[in-house]
Amino acid sequence: MVPVAESKHGGTPAGIASERWQEVLEALAGMIPSGAACRIDGDGGDTAMVADGLAAVLSAAGRPCLRVDGVDAHPGTAEGTVTVAAGRSRSSSEGSQVVIWLSGRHTGGTSRDDEELRAHVVVDLHDPDWPVIRHVALPLAGRSRWYVTESRAFFARRAATWDGKYGDDMPAYAAAIDESGIPPGGIALDVGCGTGRALPALRAAVGPSGQVIGVDLTPQMLHVAQRSGRAEDAVLLLADACHLPLVDGSVHAVFAAGLINHLPHLAGGIGELARVTRPGGRLIIFHPSGRAVQLARHGRTPRPDDPLERGPLSALLSRTGWRLDGYDDPPHRFLAQAVRT
Repeated sequence: MVPVAESKHGGTPAGIASERWQEVLEALAGMIPSGAACRIDGDGGDTAMVADGLAAVLSAAGRPCLRVDGVDAHPGTAEGTVTVAAGRSRSSSEGSQVVIWLSGRHTGGTSRDDEELRAHVVVDLHDPDWPVIRHVALPLAGRSRWYVTESRAFFARRAATWDGKYGDDMPAYAAAIDESGIPPGGIALDVGCGTGRALPALRAAVGPSGQVIGVDLTPQMLHVAQRSGRAEDAVLLLADACHLPLVDGSVHAVFAAGLINHLPHLAGGIGELARVTRPGGRLIIFHPSGRAVQLARHGRTPRPDDPLERGPLSALLSRTGWRLDGYDDPPHRFLAQAVRT
């Protein structure tokens, strides 16, 4: 083990010295408890370089840190010292480590899927120059809202080209909404509305006496929704899906397209959707591709414990104030419907 101050890099390595990388490293450093053993692993990047960078950030913040040679980190010998290692663990003490997983362009393999699912933190490196923290285990996240910065980092740079890439799926949105039983004259809430592709269909569903509200966390996405004209008959709110600025039981239907995988805590997020929905109201969880198709794009296959599998999803909804009453997962779409209990 060598002190970070003596590292040959002498600071954050050049390969991860961008402002975005610095933001991510500082966020990770803030999550790591004093005295923790931390290991960087994954299939998406140079784990040693990221370990060097994280150790440099910890050291620069005045926190005692040792960059460990080899793949296994152990609690520091000095009180409060964080140890940082890189690579795949070969130690039986793995369970005591804080594991940060770098997720890249997946090439398949159930064991690597399992390791990613067990990691305390997952950093998305599909774009190596623009890392995004995708998952933080609750004990590390605490009460922080880390996901606000990270979601905006992911979507802001994609907003201007989003419709060019996905805009032709609006008929699929309209078809899903048309069969979802949203009551005319009701209030429909589109959570994670993005560029507003569902807003016209929601307006048609509730009719002239109803109201449509679009909520998104990213200002750039809402700007595109406004500019496109799709939000002319809707109220747009810049807000967090996990902390909606709406009173209890105020909406008749919640539409959530592609939202679930971006919630930092599934039960908490879906429970918040339940809070703002009146009894008997509808929840529509939608994606314009089936789950198998979505997963195949990342080299993965459906797992029985996936949160959107019928069984786990039904159980999750039951715990959070909903009852699953429709489930459709063919290749061309995913549509699950639930009733507020």
